[in-house]
Amino acid sequence: MVRVAVLDEDRCDPKRCDRACYRFCPPVRSKIETIRFEKGKPVIVEALCVGCGICVRKCPFDALFIVNLPDELEEECSHRFGRNTFKLFRLPIPSQGIVLGLLGQNGIGKTTALKILSGETKLNLGRYDDPPYWSEVILHFRGSILQDYFERLSRNQLRVVHKPQYVDRIPQAVHGKVGDVLSRVDERDMLDVLVKQLQIENILERSLDILSGGELQRVAVAATISREADVYLFDEPSSYLDVKQRLQAARAIRDLTKDEKTVIVAEHDLAILDYLSDQICVFYGSPSVYGVVSHVHGVRTGINIYLQGFIPDENIRFRKEPIIFHVKPPTVSWAAGETVLKWGAMKKSFGEFSLIVEAEEAKQGEVIGILGPNGIGKTTFVKLLAGIEKPSKGKPPIKGEIPVSYKPQYISAEYKGTVEDLLKSMAKEDFESGWYRSEIVQPLNVLSLFDRDIAQLSGGELQKVAIAACLSRKAQLYLLDEPSAYLDVEERFSMARTIRRVVENRNATAFVVEHDVVAQDFIADRLMIFTGTPGIRGVANPPTSLRVGMNEFLKEMEITFRRDLETRRPRVNKEGSKLDRHQKKIAEYYYVPAEEN
Repeated sequence: MVRVAVLDEDRCDPKRCDRACYRFCPPVRSKIETIRFEKGKPVIVEALCVGCGICVRKCPFDALFIVNLPDELEEECSHRFGRNTFKLFRLPIPSQGIVLGLLGQNGIGKTTALKILSGETKLNLGRYDDPPYWSEVILHFRGSILQDYFERLSRNQLRVVHKPQYVDRIPQAVHGKVGDVLSRVDERDMLDVLVKQLQIENILERSLDILSGGELQRVAVAATISREADVYLFDEPSSYLDVKQRLQAARAIRDLTKDEKTVIVAEHDLAILDYLSDQICVFYGSPSVYGVVSHVHGVRTGINIYLQGFIPDENIRFRKEPIIFHVKPPTVSWAAGETVLKWGAMKKSFGEFSLIVEAEEAKQGEVIGILGPNGIGKTTFVKLLAGIEKPSKGKPPIKGEIPVSYKPQYISAEYKGTVEDLLKSMAKEDFESGWYRSEIVQPLNVLSLFDRDIAQLSGGELQKVAIAACLSRKAQLYLLDEPSAYLDVEERFSMARTIRRVVENRNATAFVVEHDVVAQDFIADRLMIFTGTPGIRGVANPPTSLRVGMNEFLKEMEITFRRDLETRRPRVNKEGSKLDRHQKKIAEYYYVPAEEN
């Protein structure tokens, strides 16, 4: 067996540690130094470790991980950053004229793989203390596509362009106006086409440091595609974008294959990944501990493998339960409940922008999804429901004395204290209950964060804690604004299931603003579709059924969906395909009625 030992230094706290991992290690008691302490922190000698797991259980901060893997994988180790750190096995196989999608959890090695393929990180085949020469790397991959890839990369004969994951950091490295920056990198003479395709005409005269996340993302995609290269790498190109913008970016990226470019995309939005990719590599393993790259599969097969949690050609099960979709969301266990919230016709104005809200009501036990472009007033509407904003015309929503819990779109880490302190203050007496642990803490996977300070959390960790805090409050109205931001696919579905269970258990109502169509399909009972002109005028239409709402929304987006016959997940039809043309002709943009059977 190959053993992977990892120390999470963010969790390890030598000042409060009694070195239980060392004192209880059987080999240590036999005078074999399996665990050593360097600079006050434990270091596990993997070659001597017997894999008993005692140190893992004894560590009071969950900072140690030991995983036993098959010996065969050791020969396929691609990279390791250092002793007792994350280990990546295998690499994605790029192909010319093909879009290869990378699908997996956060912290599983997708960004590491992209950095290796871009040349930003030189892979070391696991030999972090004795890095191999390029000749050894090329020999390691002999007989595969990667042999030629790394040979050309080592000789600077392969030009690679990489769009990074965190676009909010771009203004720190690049300065100037959007138009000037894009003009400097327009090596393919495509700037005019991309500006129109990605709808960034209105921001060309703006400075990069004042752009929103969505604007920065579109500029980053445009800059990457404008460069002349052999290989194009995109790390989460849909972040911060609404549905229409995601599809526009996906179309622009797919157009690279017309010039026989090699394209690799890491993405969490299943609908966009399905629409964008020709092939899929599934990443599985244990986040922050180790990651394994699967063999290449067709896009439909690859995504279905990920949802089912089982890779047939490798005979590997990496998830206990499959992710199951329903053509119609499962109904709650009781009949339609009483009205929780009523709102009349309202209008809210901010300078040149105005939001018009049509009258409607929400009932007990339902989840209402909210869909629409960025800048159309979705967040404003949620703030009206929460009482944070007051309407310019009309009366505020009638909530009576019902308690409201609100998770904002942009989360700050201003709270001074640990995650456990925050959730205790929200959940109060429920914090120690078995229901709270099994229905909120475990599904959202925040137990391992309890000892961490809020200020030290990453974007994804902060998002999970914010969702947990929102659902911890005893309320009858839950308002969640873009809860899937920074979350991977599994975390998005766990979030959706958790919201549904809390709503059902507490006979409450939830409004969820979400750009991920697949996540909305998974969670919503009814939909509110926002229409109008972004930044100028928005209309909040009354909630309608999921089917009718999706039809209205997708018609506005000019795209059609179908249901996968195996997993029932929504899939985007390729534009202009036979099914796409047929569904548009019969005005069934969501899926054809026959798919309900």
